[in-house]
Amino acid sequence: MVIQVVTLFPEMFDSVWGSSIIKRACMRGQLKLTTVPLRPFGIGLHHMVDDYPFGGAVGMLMRADVVVPAVEWAIMHEAKPAHVVLTSPQGQPFTQRLAEEFSHREHLIIVAGHYEGIDDRVRVLLNAHEVSVGDVVLTGGEVPSMMMVDAVARLLPGVLGGIESTADDSFSRAQGWLEGPQYTRPIEYRHLKVPGVLTQGNHAAISEYRDRMARCWTKQRRPDLLKDHD
Repeated sequence: MVIQVVTLFPEMFDSVWGSSIIKRACMRGQLKLTTVPLRPFGIGLHHMVDDYPFGGAVGMLMRADVVVPAVEWAIMHEAKPAHVVLTSPQGQPFTQRLAEEFSHREHLIIVAGHYEGIDDRVRVLLNAHEVSVGDVVLTGGEVPSMMMVDAVARLLPGVLGGIESTADDSFSRAQGWLEGPQYTRPIEYRHLKVPGVLTQGNHAAISEYRDRMARCWTKQRRPDLLKDHD
């Protein structure tokens, strides 16, 4: 899979992409990650990438005649068909199911928004998919881009060592529940013990316990996820 991020701040991605699981996925050829610096596509002597919004409003907007050529350059330099994503507070919520959908794409281009937003003609001209990582406004789309790359990368075949590594993640199970509590050694710590069912080796009982706790935690913490269930 190829993922490109169009950004004003490519240096922000160096430490994230050069570490841990994402680094290993790139080294093994399971994932190709690159940034496309936006500034060289800027207008004029100072390579301006933004301008005042028509109609009068606070802040600046990223220009369509800067962002569109940058994305077209990214598309042209990869043979695989691209799916373009814009980071935006107005976009579709980024969920585990959307991460799974993106993981099946051959080529993903994420445009990290900045300033007050992006000229809407970018969305129209590129048939772009607007995505939001939450009901919060950030200074830029770089951190949301990192979140999306991380969520998608771990779903690629072999990146985590097997599909079983992601099958029981919160939001990934068929029912859409949260994952229940997890424990490791020691069995007792500060008078708190690991539930006995998890230490007795009865796999059927363990499965039933985990399923029950997943339902319980989902009901307590995210009852909205149960709206489609009896």
